[in-house]
Amino acid sequence: MAHYAFLNSNNIVTEVITGVEEGSDGQDWEVKYGQMRGQTCKRTSYNTEQGIHSLGGTPFRGNYARVGDIYNETLDAFISPKPFDSWVLNETTFVYNPPTSIPDGGLLGLTYRWNEPTTSWVEL
Repeated sequence: MAHYAFLNSNNIVTEVITGVEEGSDGQDWEVKYGQMRGQTCKRTSYNTEQGIHSLGGTPFRGNYARVGDIYNETLDAFISPKPFDSWVLNETTFVYNPPTSIPDGGLLGLTYRWNEPTTSWVEL
């Protein structure tokens, strides 16, 4: 079983489907599904998150595609939308990171939220 993501003209994922395993019959299913829908279609791996394959296999396209994610052609990866302007894409994990690390408050039961105007973490 394989999964495929359909992209709009801005490379935003509009739908993810379960489809035919590529290579099982010589068909290029990305192309075939894309032609059927009139959209670009890219295969995505259910087992890949943050550039790591959960079963020890080869990671595929950065992250499993979700509706609203963006397909980055240069990185050949699915990436969630940038949460804040100041956050920076890690091109190894394919996720956006804040410019400063979250304070370590876990042992004290503290929680934080990101404050974009001050580009800092605020204790809740």
